[in-house]
This record gives sequence, structure tokens and C-alpha cells, in this order.
Amino acid sequence: MVEVPGSSPGRSTMGKKGAIYERELKGILSGDKKIIDRILKKLSDEERENYMKIINKPFMVLRAAGSLGVDLIAIRSDFSFPIEVKSSKNKILRFTQNSSRGQKQAEKMIRECEKTGVMALYAFRLKSYRRDPWRIFSLPLRNKPKGWMGYIYNVLPKISLTKEGNYILHWDEGMPLNEFISYLNYKKDENGINQQK
Repeated sequence: MVEVPGSSPGRSTMGKKGAIYERELKGILSGDKKIIDRILKKLSDEERENYMKIINKPFMVLRAAGSLGVDLIAIRSDFSFPIEVKSSKNKILRFTQNSSRGQKQAEKMIRECEKTGVMALYAFRLKSYRRDPWRIFSLPLRNKPKGWMGYIYNVLPKISLTKEGNYILHWDEGMPLNEFISYLNYKKDENGINQQK
């Protein structure tokens, strides 16, 4: 669910605008050229090149049922991610603002990820930003994913903790979505990961 500053406690915050951003990310990861072309107009040449890579190797992206606690599930032959989508006009998003639901959701997701070896992503969309508006984070895990998934986990910024132990997203600290797409499309050779598809 998207958390919007100023919403009433206990109310669902996935309004029409939040659903638009969820559909935007779904379209990008699915390789929808129309949606990607809208993003490309704002980007540098390198950022455009990175975004274009998802068209050649897209994900199947499903909208998740509410009981799962995430918004999207992206599936590909080499990766699968549950994704929670957030959006805000502010660069800082606290999981405890308005209610503790976001905090409890993150804690539950960490337990599930550590039990199953899965990595969950948080995608934070900054509203009205003129360049790449998406930033990607992963949850901090004690039992880290292995192999190729572990490599992606290690390069992704982790969601921060406050002094009180509450989760918080700093948009400036996230990985731009175009860079994340580029990492997803590296290929391995006998010497390790050093080439792009």
C-alpha cells in the first residue's frame, strides 16, 4: 500500500494516484514500451539505455492479493521479487506515520523472507520529480539470499532504521530504478559477473 502524508489513521491510502504509480511500475517491469517511453523523455542517455534493457527481458508482473502484504510480484526465469510500492511528494517516508501498519508489515515480510530465502523489494516513487522518479530498496535480512539473488541483495540499499528501531525510507539513499534494471541484466561468465546482456 502507498502511504500518503496527511491521511487519516486506519484509512486505506491506496487511492487513485497510488494505483497509477503501481500500474506504472508494473508496466515498466513488464516491458510495456508505451509506459517506458513516457519515462524515457525525462532521462539521460545512460538512463534511457538502462530502461530499454527491460524490454528485451521483461518480468511477468502480477498484482498481489491484499493478504500477502505486498502490491506486486515480479517473476522471471532468473529472479522473482515481491514488491511493496510507496509514493510520496516528500523524500522521507516513515513506516510508523499515521499508524504502525507499515512497520508491522515490514517485520512480517522480513520473517517470511528469511524463512524462504526470498528478497522483498520496496519501490519508492517521488512525485513530480523530473528525472528517474523511482528508487529501489531491499529489507535488511540476517539470513541473506544466496547465489545470484544474493549478489543483487548485496548491491541494493537497505531500508534504514531510526533510533527507536522503526523503518524509514530516504528516497535519496535508494538505487535508481534504471540502475537496478541494469544490474538485473548482467550476465555471468566463468570469472564472475562482469558483462551486460
